[in-house]
This record gives sequence, structure tokens and C-alpha cells, in this order.
Amino acid sequence: MAEAKDEFFSPTKMNAFQKAENTHQVAMEIIDAEVVAREKKTERLRQLRLEREAAAPAAEPPKRGKRKV
Repeated sequence: MAEAKDEFFSPTKMNAFQKAENTHQVAMEIIDAEVVAREKKTERLRQLRLEREAAAPAAEPPKRGKRKV
């Protein structure tokens, strides 16, 4: 029974610094993964926008009407 307990639970306790360091490391991994996903999405959307702009005809500027005096 003691062997199974050692497999699942750490026999030594982590001090506050180790806990903070572990939390920081996990948080940074999550943030880095989110940054990569956001940059991928941004690049994909940029490509779609550029393709759409290239396919659409250029819009003419609106003509101004005559001024009434």
C-alpha cells in the first residue's frame, strides 16, 4: 500500500517558492500557446482579407455635389 501511495503523492512537500515557480512555468506555457494560436489566426485572417481586397474592384471616391448658394 505504501508503494502505491508514493507513486501518486510526492513524499516531500514543496515550499512556497517551488509552488510559485511551478505555477509561473505552467502559466507561461499556457500564455505562449495562446500567443502562437493568436498569431496563426491573425495571419490566416490577413491572407483572407488580402485575397478579398485583390478580388474586389477598387471603389471610386464619392463625387461631391454642387454647392447651393
